Amino acid sequence: MVSNIQILVVTGSSFQIFKLINYKIMAKHIEFNKTLKDLNEADLAARIKEDEIRLKKLEFAHAISPLENPMSIRSLRKDVARLKTEVRKRELAK
Repeated sequence: MVSNIQILVVTGSSFQIFKLINYKIMAKHIEFNKTLKDLNEADLAARIKEDEIRLKKLEFAHAISPLENPMSIRSLRKDVARLKTEVRKRELAK
């Protein structure tokens, strides 16, 4: 993965690098949303609860000593929001 980005830095423009990184991030989100469709309401609620607990633990650990990857907090927060959005969509569809 790093080698692909390094090759683009040498041969491509910065816009192409951004597109490549953005494409990989979007692919991850699309895959995440597809897995949500297979879960029922109870599984979604359990997953939200698990992820919120994990988020609190990460934030607490980060407050004590810096995390190796602090962006994981942001990523987890967004995942929780996506889960809650899916729950809300299903509520409105009823």
